[in-house]
Amino acid sequence: MTSVLAPPPEGSGLKAVPGVPGVPYIGNTLAVMRRPFEVARERYEKYGPVAWGWLLGQRTVTVQGPEAAEAVLVNRDKAFANGPAWSYFIGPFFYRGIMLLDFDEHLHHRRIMQQAFTRKRLHAYMEAMAPGIVQGLDAWEPRRDFKVYDHVKQLTLDLATDVFMGVELDGAERDRVNGAFIDAVRAGTAYVRFPVPGLRWHRGLQARKVLEEFFYRHLPAKRRDGGDDLFAALCAAETDDGHRFTDEDVVNHMIFALMAAHDTTTITLTTMAYYLAKFPEWQERLRDESLALAARRGGPGLDYADLDELTGIDMVMKEALRMVAPVPALPRKVVKDTSILGFHIPEGTTVVVPTLTNHHMAEWWPDPERFDPERFGPERREDKVHKYAWSPFGGGAHKCIGMYFAGMQVKSILHQVLQRYRWSVPARYEWPLDTTSLPSPKDGLPVRLDSLEEGR
Repeated sequence: MTSVLAPPPEGSGLKAVPGVPGVPYIGNTLAVMRRPFEVARERYEKYGPVAWGWLLGQRTVTVQGPEAAEAVLVNRDKAFANGPAWSYFIGPFFYRGIMLLDFDEHLHHRRIMQQAFTRKRLHAYMEAMAPGIVQGLDAWEPRRDFKVYDHVKQLTLDLATDVFMGVELDGAERDRVNGAFIDAVRAGTAYVRFPVPGLRWHRGLQARKVLEEFFYRHLPAKRRDGGDDLFAALCAAETDDGHRFTDEDVVNHMIFALMAAHDTTTITLTTMAYYLAKFPEWQERLRDESLALAARRGGPGLDYADLDELTGIDMVMKEALRMVAPVPALPRKVVKDTSILGFHIPEGTTVVVPTLTNHHMAEWWPDPERFDPERFGPERREDKVHKYAWSPFGGGAHKCIGMYFAGMQVKSILHQVLQRYRWSVPARYEWPLDTTSLPSPKDGLPVRLDSLEEGR
């Protein structure tokens, strides 16, 4: 039965947000997490772009389409806050990360952090990454049941610890730190949201302690010795007027940055691998592009200046980010009464921009379920129909500060993979995408991985 979230102020001319709340606290949670695309389409057809329901224990307004996304993400009247919204999901585990700060404090931290993502720093990160990519791919063994997701996740975790931390780790400590990141991420979508030993929330809290201890232990040496890694960059970052991060700031931002750096990149690369296996003509097109670039520069590696030449990888990456947005939803907490597209949104409401499903709206994307990288080619540029039609990195003041690093890492890894391996899946294979947390294949994406060297 349809009900409204809250009546609008008399004489405001605003409409009340419609929806079907369902059972209090539970509401549509299970359906949204397990069938996000179907639920989003049904909700849009019945209620339009702004509707409410119970989600993970909160009264939540879901806004669909780029016009509503722009209203929330641009946040012109500062009514939508990141911190209290994200803190509900990941706050105890990624406390005071850059995404969990708001308004003047967020801008202050972002100004300092930007010094860690200058062009010069990106060059250094890319050079530092190159040996780790080669070493990681050398360990891949061609076979018929090669789990792409598992191997890519291990590679990106290793690269994150090498390039971002700049700390030599033995195997046991590397596994301990990597395991802590995995537990911290998974804790965010726990159904039981208090520390019962053995369950996700408790493991996430324990993981946070492991990560804090690790970074505080290495921080004095990093402050003293510097380096080309992100850890050193955050320790040294300083604005023109002399503002720097405290030790606590550095630790908080490092824990958040390492999570963001490896999880989103893993999802993007796995999605690209899936569609390149399903559409081998695109895999061959990208391989030809990478082999031609390697021939021109006399080696399989990649320089920062080469990134713009990988136009095919760029289009496939953007289409993969459309098909499966690594961050499937962007929550905000309403800190004062406001409106979205003429609907009254009262203070205290949680608002969610569902990036994952927004990218599949037929109203904005022709034939949205079809893998079609040419959408992003210069002749079509379907993403330009609205500046928020394609928004995998968010938007406004909170647009992902590491988006250029992410693109650089994805291209660097796939460029090397294409020159070494060919991969395929059975003709009728469809991956079982798990959307209950960050999207990932339930089966790890098993492919047949063949070495190009053996096939020549």
